[in-house]
Amino acid sequence: MRTLSLVLGIAVFLGGCRGSLKEDPPIHLNPNMDAMERFEAQEANPFFEDGRAMRPPVPGTVARGMLREDAAFHRGRNADGSYVEVPPIAYTVELTHRGRERYDIYCAVCHGAAGDGQGTVMAGGYGFVPVGFHTDRLRTIEDGYLYEVITQGIRTMPAYAQQIPVADRWAIVAYVRALQRSQNADLEDIPADEQTNF
Repeated sequence: MRTLSLVLGIAVFLGGCRGSLKEDPPIHLNPNMDAMERFEAQEANPFFEDGRAMRPPVPGTVARGMLREDAAFHRGRNADGSYVEVPPIAYTVELTHRGRERYDIYCAVCHGAAGDGQGTVMAGGYGFVPVGFHTDRLRTIEDGYLYEVITQGIRTMPAYAQQIPVADRWAIVAYVRALQRSQNADLEDIPADEQTNF
């Protein structure tokens, strides 16, 4: 008896699903959301006093993932505002190789492959002042200064904050230091077991 009731219940249920289309409009519990007024980007909106549909973010708002609390890593500065002398990341061979790759893309056209300021742009007579990295001043300057120049630019050099991610800027600084060391090495910089080859 119980099985017969179950089979009869399923038959009635499936009989209600005849597959016919309903012509009546669907029932909406909140129909005003179907025809809601919306505004495109940069469109005027008379609702707000300033007439703008796009609302500025609340003062102090920081986008997700953009809170840059580590001033040494993101700005190249210590808490007191001075430049970092020791970078906030470890200089490794891999980092230096990454720095060379980024340097060749963004920097070598002006500063030259050897960092001597004789890149192809300097040879073109465009009015730029050649800047090499092998002066005493730039060899002794803090790493944070080099990072800041890459980030914000200086004189006729443009800022590269939009093109080069933070970690890659530090990689370029590491490679510039390697260039400086390669062009200004002393005999003492060569390991003792390799000095016999000279």
